[in-house]
This record gives sequence, structure tokens and C-alpha cells, in this order.
Amino acid sequence: MFKSKLVRIVGLSWFIVGISFLLWLYISYKASGFNSSVLEPGPTVNVVEFDNRLEFEPVKKAGKVFVFFPGALVDPYAYAPMCHKIAEAGFNAIIVFMPYRLAQFGYNKPSTTVIFSDTTQQYFLSGHSKGGAIATRFIHEKLAKISGLILMGTTHPVNFDLSDLKIPVMKIYGLNDGVANPGKVESNKNKLPEKTIFVPIVGGNHSQFAYYGFQLGDKKAGISRNEQQRIIVSNVINFMKLNN
Repeated sequence: MFKSKLVRIVGLSWFIVGISFLLWLYISYKASGFNSSVLEPGPTVNVVEFDNRLEFEPVKKAGKVFVFFPGALVDPYAYAPMCHKIAEAGFNAIIVFMPYRLAQFGYNKPSTTVIFSDTTQQYFLSGHSKGGAIATRFIHEKLAKISGLILMGTTHPVNFDLSDLKIPVMKIYGLNDGVANPGKVESNKNKLPEKTIFVPIVGGNHSQFAYYGFQLGDKKAGISRNEQQRIIVSNVINFMKLNN
């Protein structure tokens, strides 16, 4: 009798701990810290939300599209400021919504690949953290014609080799990243093309690749979020401008 009651108490305690942890993750990974005007249509950028994506359409288009996979559990709207800035430079910017905020679910479904259906456009695929891992898998599985790959805050690819890719690749990573360890980023260099551009951000961490709370396991950043975002956006825009 006592043992059965104890088992129930322990089970309930673990359930409460699990729910509390998930609630903490939801709150911590929720988009915050930016002006909501980036989600509203303006004179230079139109913002349109679809069932499977959030799209930033520049008034003056450059014929190139930036397609982005969010990090696992991170609120996709946390990447809105970055994508709005990219759209201001003339590139369509699309944040792909993933089921349950998990990049590994739904990346290869028709609702996702239809984004790449316009053959008149050049598509640059990108992703942060687990989203970066899924971006490499998307290309590895040849799910669409991609003109360039931009990886952010990720050690991937890890389980397969993309060194023979013929498209331009750039990897941006923070030297204070406690989740995507810079040492592992360096050790996996041989799995990307020899001409891959590596952009280490001094003082940059994992959480500041977007606008959300502090991510579990990360290190404290040595620069502001706005400065890290400025470095990210300027490198993405230059990369897309220079590659056709």
C-alpha cells in the first residue's frame, strides 16, 4: 500500500517537472525583444503569412529567395527581424513553419517543397541550429534546386559528406556558442566544400542568432544581440549578392 502510494507520488512529481520544463522552454524560446512593426506590411517590404510560412516580399525584387528553417522549438517569428532586413535588400525572405516547431518534421513534405517551385528564382537555403542540420539534409536528399547554402550556429553536416557540392556555401558561427561548439564546427569543415566561407563571430553565442530568450546550454555573449544580428545580416546579403 505504502509502496504503491510512493510510486504514484514519484510519478506525479516527474510529470510536474516535465510539464514545468516544457513550459519554461516555450517561454524561453518565444520571440521577444524586437519591434512588432517588422511583422507589418510597409512601403519597401510586404509581409504575408501563409499556413506553412511567413514571407517578406520586397517591393523591388532581385530574383533571389532566402528560405530559412528555424532552430528546434524556437518561435519562427524570432527570425523576423533578420528576414525583414534581408528583404529590405531586395531578396524575398521566407521563414518555413515546422510542425511542433521541430525542423525534422515536415521539411520534406509537398507543402514545404512547393516554396521552391518558381523556376525563375534562385533559392538560397538557410537554417539555424537544428534548422541548419535539416537544411543540409534537404540538399543531401536533393529535394529542390538550390543556388546556395547558408548555415548558422550549427555543427552540421555531421552524418554525411557535402564536400562535393557545386553550389556556394557559407557557415556563420559564434565563438561563444555553447550549443553548436566552435571546435566541432572546425572539426567538421572537411564535410563541406573546400571553398566554403566560414564566418566566426567574436563574442557571438547561440541564442543571439534570433530574438528569443537564453537557450539551455548556451554561453553568455560578448557582444549585443543587435551587433550579432548586424554581422549575420550583412554577411547573408553580401553572399547572396555575389553568387548567381
